[in-house]
Amino acid sequence: MPIDPTNPVPLPRFTFMGTGTSSGVPMIGCSCPVCTSTDPRDARLRTAAALEFRDAKGRDRTVLLDAGPDLRVQALRAGLTRCDAIVFTHNHVDHTFGLDEVRRFNAVQKTPIELHADAHTMEHLRRVYGHIFDRHANVNDSFVADLAPRIVTEDEIERAAPIDLWGARFTPIPLLHGRMRVLGWRIDFEAGLADGGHDADAAGDEGSGGVFPLAYCTDVSAIPPESWKRLIGLKTLVLDALRHRKHPTHLTLEQAVNIAVNVGAQRTYFVHMTHDLAHEETQRSLPEGMFLSWDGLVLVSIPS
Repeated sequence: MPIDPTNPVPLPRFTFMGTGTSSGVPMIGCSCPVCTSTDPRDARLRTAAALEFRDAKGRDRTVLLDAGPDLRVQALRAGLTRCDAIVFTHNHVDHTFGLDEVRRFNAVQKTPIELHADAHTMEHLRRVYGHIFDRHANVNDSFVADLAPRIVTEDEIERAAPIDLWGARFTPIPLLHGRMRVLGWRIDFEAGLADGGHDADAAGDEGSGGVFPLAYCTDVSAIPPESWKRLIGLKTLVLDALRHRKHPTHLTLEQAVNIAVNVGAQRTYFVHMTHDLAHEETQRSLPEGMFLSWDGLVLVSIPS
């Protein structure tokens, strides 16, 4: 649900912009119970997220995690008015095919947008979005995005070197998406920007223990041994959970639950679900502290 500007949710906040698999839910041409469900939590745009916070100078900041093909609708629904940076997990189209939409943020905020991605993903973006990255070659001087790309190097990934984005630290987490290496991201804040309190969703449900550190791990089939230490001490884990049946490049719900138990975060939210998982029925089967996320869910960390 969109944030009411007359009664805004406190910052920082983490919004699930989309929680569905690459086909989205409902799927085209499908009349299954989930695709025809009247429960709004069963309607899932492609998986992406947004982090909104206020930096040490009091300036509002928004960082997107991926920019999929539903970005325009997601941004309007969440009431986003700026985008300072995009942090990518990998190059697949359901996570990158909304990059052209960010030009509107450029027009509003009059500043470039930082891009952070590994070399493989950045090469994909440059190839697909040649009209943006090689603007001088366009026949007409078109309205295109103004971007500041930065490659996350293999050395930085190996060393777990964090990217500092105005006080929010994004640490890369190598993950496996089938045979492909992708990145999860651990989000920590500098002291004073997000130091605990409690969390709440946009519907008013409350919990305890705060939101950050948070690890965002979508499109996962396995966690390499060296990455487990980057998941220590989490308050929130966001994790791939495609369906019940096995899949070569994604975790099943059962596999995701087992990983969540081993990670031991205070709360786990599952993402990238297919139409195999009905929200209400599936939620009843989950252990305490684990949840199917849904589009528009907002997690808020209120400083104590």
